[in-house]
Amino acid sequence: MSSLLKVIIWGMVILLFTQNFTVTAFSNTQSLRGRQAKLLPRWNNPTHKRTYNISKLKLSETIAGTNDDALKGELAPLPSSDLDSTPNRWISSLPSVGRGKFGDELDHMILSSALPSMLNMAVVPIVNAVDTFWVGRLGITLALAGQSAANQAFFTLFFLVSFLPTITAPLVATAVGSGDMKEAQNKVCEALFLSNMLGALGTIILVCFPRTSLGLVLPKDAAAMSFAIPYLRYRALSMIPALISSTGFAAYRGLLNTVTPLKVSLFTNLVNLVADPFFVKGMGVSGAAIATAGAETFSGLIYIRLLMRRNLVRLSSMFKVPSWKSIKTIIQGGSAMLLFQLAINVAFVTAARRVQAMDPSGVAAAAYGIVMQIYSVGVVMHLGIKATAATLVPSERSKKGDDAARAMADKLFMWGTIVGLILGFLQMALLPFLIPLFTTIPEVRDAIRVPALISSLIQFANGPLFAGEGIMVGLGTFKALTCCTVLGASIMVSCIYSQMGASLNGILLSLAAFNIFQAAAMVWHHLKKGPLKR
Repeated sequence: MSSLLKVIIWGMVILLFTQNFTVTAFSNTQSLRGRQAKLLPRWNNPTHKRTYNISKLKLSETIAGTNDDALKGELAPLPSSDLDSTPNRWISSLPSVGRGKFGDELDHMILSSALPSMLNMAVVPIVNAVDTFWVGRLGITLALAGQSAANQAFFTLFFLVSFLPTITAPLVATAVGSGDMKEAQNKVCEALFLSNMLGALGTIILVCFPRTSLGLVLPKDAAAMSFAIPYLRYRALSMIPALISSTGFAAYRGLLNTVTPLKVSLFTNLVNLVADPFFVKGMGVSGAAIATAGAETFSGLIYIRLLMRRNLVRLSSMFKVPSWKSIKTIIQGGSAMLLFQLAINVAFVTAARRVQAMDPSGVAAAAYGIVMQIYSVGVVMHLGIKATAATLVPSERSKKGDDAARAMADKLFMWGTIVGLILGFLQMALLPFLIPLFTTIPEVRDAIRVPALISSLIQFANGPLFAGEGIMVGLGTFKALTCCTVLGASIMVSCIYSQMGASLNGILLSLAAFNIFQAAAMVWHHLKKGPLKR
């Protein structure tokens, strides 16, 4: 077993048993929710009282018990145009650093929710990267190309039906917040029923008609098809368990518990890591799919058991056909998100198909698959910010109003930007070490270098992009989000079919155009058009 795999396995073991300490520094903030933070000094002078609000970079002073016009003029508030200007909003949203203190209450709330979500979501692409690592050790370029195509086909269908967990989390949070655990149970069971139904349909399509699904990515006579078909059939067996796991994770997010899903993810993916080398050596590229499907099945069973313990699931309700009235909210809310995901899928399938047809030897396809594996690790870290925004912004709005929600949203934009900068520079620094780990083929290594660098730069735009998407989901502005995404996907597809898309570098630049447009649209909507605009 390689030293890389040993490091990853031991790292996951340590995380599994010590993850409670990850958020210890921020856990105390939960007890502060609902309280008014006493951050600033007050003077009990009967002549006048001053309150300094540092976080807004403004001084507001109210005067009581005096008729001194000069004093009133001296202490008059600053004009609102100065207080609420966009630069001031962003500067005031930066986390503060002081003696023995980092950030304020909002920063702590964001970190206590985002860190476990980031770790949980980052585990999956890391494990997928290890799958690619072991397949790459086979030394067969077409095996890497086939695995990449099969994963694209699987996730294209998976993400089309995974809108259910996106809608489930806020519904569960609303029911739990109002004390209606029966309603929360109903929503979870309804989501699980729909997940089982859609997952079964997806499994049948992928297992019985793999060539049709792969036709979205691969030409019918592609040499990689012989590796992609068996991989996809075994991978399809994880469709239902993966949807159950996603619904379970969403239910726990609705309970404001992101630590338990992290434990489940670490444990089950550790099983996948250990199983990978044995199955790949014995069954080739298909062995990686079997190991992944087994781990996903294990995860789904664990989530069902946990949800039953929390009285959020009854086995009888999981298989009971819900009425249209009860699932109307999920279906209507999910329709816009379905279109949102469809637009993204069209863009990425177009990119994958163009790459697969670019080079019959499979070098470009193998390089693209590895680049996207590296890139996806950063993306799921951003998804942690997105999930946090989708939960905290509506929570603050319902408890404290638009001003509190706006302050939280501004904070999330800044944290998203900070995370994007860190991930971009970190990926750049690690590329010389990561690229040789994924493949031993010199041609593939050479083809990876520039596209991987471009993908590092895209992480900068991903920061505000994913924060903005989460805010829009939390505020229920699904139509606006979908419109922005459709426009962005159109830009990406247009670039791919232009001369730019004739090379692998151009494919990544097309993705950059999509994400930069999306990031600008998210910020513009927040400042000018969204429910929290000033």
